[in-house]
This record gives sequence, structure tokens and C-alpha cells, in this order.
Amino acid sequence: MIKKDVVTGVILAGGKASRMGGQDKGLLSLKGKPLWEYVAHAMAPQVEHIVISANRNMECYRASGLLVIEDQLADFPGPLAGMLSVMQQCESEWFLFSPCDTPYIPDDLVERLSAECQNTNPVWVHDGERDHPTIALVNRANTPLLQDYLSRGERRVMLFMREVGGHSVDFSDKKESFVNVNTPEDLAHWQEKA
Repeated sequence: MIKKDVVTGVILAGGKASRMGGQDKGLLSLKGKPLWEYVAHAMAPQVEHIVISANRNMECYRASGLLVIEDQLADFPGPLAGMLSVMQQCESEWFLFSPCDTPYIPDDLVERLSAECQNTNPVWVHDGERDHPTIALVNRANTPLLQDYLSRGERRVMLFMREVGGHSVDFSDKKESFVNVNTPEDLAHWQEKA
């Protein structure tokens, strides 16, 4: 089991959010609170520190008092760029990544992912129907491998995770916890849901 004091939680809020009309998803309000805060609240008891990976509205995120890290690669090349920038700039053995638009991640996420870790290979969530490779526990030993992968022009998260020997962890009993808020309709649905 990986101890919480060697894990940094990372909220991935650096995307373009094209399905949300380009709005910054992390700052969209759900029941009066920005989406990213739900993720931070769920992560906080499971990790030592939390940082935010973002590429715009930096002052809004910095107002939280959390460390905010921008992608070092230009033009929004995807979540792996945010992961790499954080892993290069934070001293931590493990990183728990989660997108900012998954507000209901479970409170035993680190515990269950770490129970399935083998050496330094990454592990990610499978909800019984689909993989969620950006909801993952990744060891810093993967940093040079990720840098090399991105320098080859690759961007696909699943391909990288598999290439470095990672595997999914079954969370089919908590499928609802991994619903993404991708569209205005999704957000409206969750506003109405208790």
C-alpha cells in the first residue's frame, strides 16, 4: 500500500473544453462551487499535497492558494503534457491524476489503485464499461518515459500507460463516481441531481 505522504494529487484543468464551447471546465459552477473544488475536496484526505495543472485563468486557480503549473508544451497537446509538467516540477514519488470535470471521484481512490500497483507501473480506473486513463496513479520514475513519448509526437494517454506496463483497476462497483461533465447538458443534469 502506498502511503498518502508520498502522493501528490493533481487536478487536470488544462484542456480546451471544446465540447463545453471552450469554457474553462474547472471553473464551471456546480451547485455554487467550481468543478475543480469538488475534485480537490475528494482528493484532499487521500494525498499529501494538491496541485492544479492549468493553461488559462491562472489567477482564478492561484487564488485557491494551491500551486498551479502550466504545460511546458504549447498548443494544448493534451493531458499527458500537463502530467509531464507536474511530474517535472513537483518533488513527489507518486501522483494521483484526475480531470477537473469528474467531481465525484471516490474517497478510496488512492487506496484501491495503490493496492493494485506493481513496482512503478501506472494504474488507472476502469468503471466496468470504459477506461479512465487520466484518473491514474503514476510514479515519478515514468517521467523520462513520458517525455520521450511526447517528443515522438504521441499524445494518446492509453497508449502511453500500456506502453510503460500499466494496467487498469476495476471500479465497476462505483461507476457513477467517474461520470464526466463534458457538455452543458451534463452540467445541467448534475445541477438537478441531489
